[in-house]
Amino acid sequence: MGRTIEKLLFKRVLKRWRRLAQQAPKAPLSRLREQRNRARTLRLHLDRLVHVAESRLALPQIGSNAFPRPHGTDWGWRPELWRGPLPVPGASAIPSKTRLGDEVQLFHDCAVSEITLRQLRNNREEDLAPYGVRLDVFRFDGSFLSLVIELPQEVTNGLSRDHLLRVDCTVETENPIEIFARLNIKHGPNTEQLVREMPMGDKRTHVEYDLAYAELNEKRVERLWLELIFEAPEMNQVTLRDLTLSRSRRASL
Repeated sequence: MGRTIEKLLFKRVLKRWRRLAQQAPKAPLSRLREQRNRARTLRLHLDRLVHVAESRLALPQIGSNAFPRPHGTDWGWRPELWRGPLPVPGASAIPSKTRLGDEVQLFHDCAVSEITLRQLRNNREEDLAPYGVRLDVFRFDGSFLSLVIELPQEVTNGLSRDHLLRVDCTVETENPIEIFARLNIKHGPNTEQLVREMPMGDKRTHVEYDLAYAELNEKRVERLWLELIFEAPEMNQVTLRDLTLSRSRRASL
């Protein structure tokens, strides 16, 4: 009922201002001056509303899981770190094993952490993910730095050696860096590890894992996790604007 009344009031106000605009060429100057002042006040608020609305509506929608998927994809996913806001958006001097939401952890072996992490809101036209994450690394006295992403249990449903798993990532770096993506598949007492180096020629990059080459017991797959390993990250800034995973069947030979 409230929205119906609001629509009726809007139509009446719109009709009134349309009539005043039509009558403006012949309206008395005293009345026209008063109408002009009211119209300017109204336009101030309308312009502000339009500006804010266009800015917000141009941003990727929070919670979005939309992204291009290869033909034949039967599962696709964007981790929550890139979908929605973290309770704490950033931290410095981050200790190892720091959790970033429920699905992502940061690992390193630095004696003194000079690592800063900050979640940021994506606002560029080409961005599909609502959020990105930025790592700033200053002095680095450790031997490894990695983000570990726990995949949801549903990816294990029906997983077989006929599947391809794909990781798409949008990466920006201050200085050139090597990034490796290691997929871990726990099946029974064993864990299969598949390592790929991320091509870094373009901001949008991807790697694929063909499970036909994995020593995989399909009936005992328990969980999967992905490690992004940053080689020699000292004095660098790495921004991961987006990260998605998808699963598809290999084309029949």
